[in-house]
Amino acid sequence: MNTQEVNTILNKIIEYELAGVVRYTHSALMVTGPYRLPIVEFLKEQANESLMHAQQAGELLTGLDGHPSQKIAKIEETNDHSIQGILEESLGHELHALNLYKELLSIVEGKSVYLEEYTRGLIGEEEQHQLELRKMLKDFS
Repeated sequence: MNTQEVNTILNKIIEYELAGVVRYTHSALMVTGPYRLPIVEFLKEQANESLMHAQQAGELLTGLDGHPSQKIAKIEETNDHSIQGILEESLGHELHALNLYKELLSIVEGKSVYLEEYTRGLIGEEEQHQLELRKMLKDFS
């Protein structure tokens, strides 16, 4: 297993998950309307989970003698703060995160049971999030 390659992707994951903390926190602050409370709660949960994912990736990275990045991935914002706009941005974020975990899986698969199981678990979580977001967006189609 190419540990340097794994560490590079883990750092990308840390940066992206930390960007998720900022994105979801910002989005939670911007929600208005009659469905505000459950959507704000959902977005806050996503922010907390993003922080946990960044911390998990950092623990793995340092366990592999890597150095965690202090950067945050670039956050694209459409400035559309409608509920639909926020959910669409969130879906795009989750899909990108899913691709990062799939990239990691392609490197660790068959080389480390622990890293493979960690990655598969997070792929499952990211897939679940994007399914939830797609269901939430159905009312807007």
